[in-house]
Amino acid sequence: MQGFIISLNKVKEEDLIVTIVSRENLDTLYRFYGARHSVINLGFKIDYEREFSGKSTIGRLKDVIHIGYSWIYDSKRLRLWQDFTALFYKHLKDVEELDSFYFDLLENASLEWSKQNPKRVAIESYVKLLDQEGRLHKELYCFLCSKKIEGDISLIRAYLPTHKECTHTLSIPQNAFRELFENKSTLFMNDKEVDRLWLVLLEGL
Repeated sequence: MQGFIISLNKVKEEDLIVTIVSRENLDTLYRFYGARHSVINLGFKIDYEREFSGKSTIGRLKDVIHIGYSWIYDSKRLRLWQDFTALFYKHLKDVEELDSFYFDLLENASLEWSKQNPKRVAIESYVKLLDQEGRLHKELYCFLCSKKIEGDISLIRAYLPTHKECTHTLSIPQNAFRELFENKSTLFMNDKEVDRLWLVLLEGL
């Protein structure tokens, strides 16, 4: 099966606890250290097998093959990708059953990561996630004061809309807000606004 590594935790010596988003599961598996093992890292997409035995409460990760991206050697894009995929661990770690949506979201984002500013891809993907989970607030009412928003909009954690006067943060025009929330597109946002929403995204999914 295939999946995206969203967490790596080193245990004794060089062994690892690896958490993977696959199409059907959130797998947490043990990887024994071995000189012949392929190198894996946070954010990597891999093909792998799971091995279970009655002696352990956690399965073993085996037969790992790294499925590379066209942009894998672009250190800046890779770092942004790792920051983005790491957010999924805290968000999903307590989930028992996983919908294929999360794998597909990461898969589509990885394919778009080199085609445009990756921060834009991440923001657009996050809005799709919020919509999927029923957490996308499209109504133009301030989350802090509950009054209607008439002008530009500031987005706080979970992209909740607020008055820019209530949060004193960089805002976006209403047409950019509607394009983002309705069409899942950052088309009407400039790079400064994108950088701001990327930082908001890093606060957590």
